[in-house]
Amino acid sequence: MNLPFEETRKLGEATRAIHCGEGVDSETKAIRRPIVMANSFELNDSAETLAESFDWNDPNAFNYPRSRHPNARYLEERLAGIEGGEDCVVSSSGVAAISGAFFTLLSAGDHMISSRICYIGIHGFLVEHLSKRFGVELTLVDTTDPESVRAAIRPNTKLIHVETPSNPTTLCSDIAAIAGMAKSIGAVFTVDSTFSGMVMQNPIALGADLVMHSLTKYVNGHGDSLGGAVIGRKDLITQIRLAAGVHLGATISPFTAWLLMRSTTTLPMRMKRHCENALVLARFLEGHPAVKFVRYPGLESHPQHDIARKQMTGFGGMINFALTGGKEAYFPFLGALKIITHAVCLGHTESLVQYYPQQGNNPELGVLNYPEDIGEGFVRFSVGLEDVEDLIADLTQALG
Repeated sequence: MNLPFEETRKLGEATRAIHCGEGVDSETKAIRRPIVMANSFELNDSAETLAESFDWNDPNAFNYPRSRHPNARYLEERLAGIEGGEDCVVSSSGVAAISGAFFTLLSAGDHMISSRICYIGIHGFLVEHLSKRFGVELTLVDTTDPESVRAAIRPNTKLIHVETPSNPTTLCSDIAAIAGMAKSIGAVFTVDSTFSGMVMQNPIALGADLVMHSLTKYVNGHGDSLGGAVIGRKDLITQIRLAAGVHLGATISPFTAWLLMRSTTTLPMRMKRHCENALVLARFLEGHPAVKFVRYPGLESHPQHDIARKQMTGFGGMINFALTGGKEAYFPFLGALKIITHAVCLGHTESLVQYYPQQGNNPELGVLNYPEDIGEGFVRFSVGLEDVEDLIADLTQALG
């Protein structure tokens, strides 16, 4: 695409998902970016220009791929264009992206507020490492209640982090309300928007400084690669690129970046289908006698349905539900599924479920202050792109 980056903001999301970061290869004239499998790049060879090869303010100054490389940069341009951020830095996984950002922006003695319910990998990083080992003061709150966030603010609060919708419980927090609080105290406001699939929610437009995504999930969508991204203010992204890339080494590989670039072209179309299927299945499950409760942001029964409707253009593909038969009901149900697979991860083209039994020593299987009504366990359902009638039939026979 020949438009300047600023001009891309005027384009529709499908056009941006296809064209941002794309271009004709100057050597072969291919209309898709090639995979650049190099671990070294030629430097400028004059005293006047050598420093330009190491200029951190120029993301296209390639020297060594741990800091940046062409395929990562192409992907960053595309993701920034889709999300509407000034810049982007990609990394080897979603946890690498988020932890790299926090390592960059926080120091011992700083205070951070975070969603109490968040992805287990981030929950463990915040509690076991950032707080206990590195001296960052941490307050975990129910961010679905903005007043709980306000009450947790201290004079040294430097960062507020929200995961919405939350993993695995689909709870939603009011991005605009919390953004206003962060701005009033000069704190950086970050949002993990992975469950939105990027195109169904725009935290930057609602006031977020940085948006995080596990690219492994919906952005990839095909279940074949890992990646993470932080998108937002250019001054913050430049800092994170140095600390997370060079100092922590959380670099994405050229091939993985190329795979993710391929996947983004169909992201808006895929997300619409995920949302359509999920709403039909959530309503089906809500009316089934074997189901104890259903939690999906698109249902009027969801506790934050009004917030989701205000800040999302679609409600995503993630559902929680519990069975009426207690713990004994889950494994017969899981074993009877024929199309839907019991597996970790989410956002794939195929439908996946994961059982959270709320017991055991593994924190991902144990109680992490999930809502009290979950009780003896629940199922996280990542609704795929199959024909919804086939998914209903599979659930019907397995619940029976």
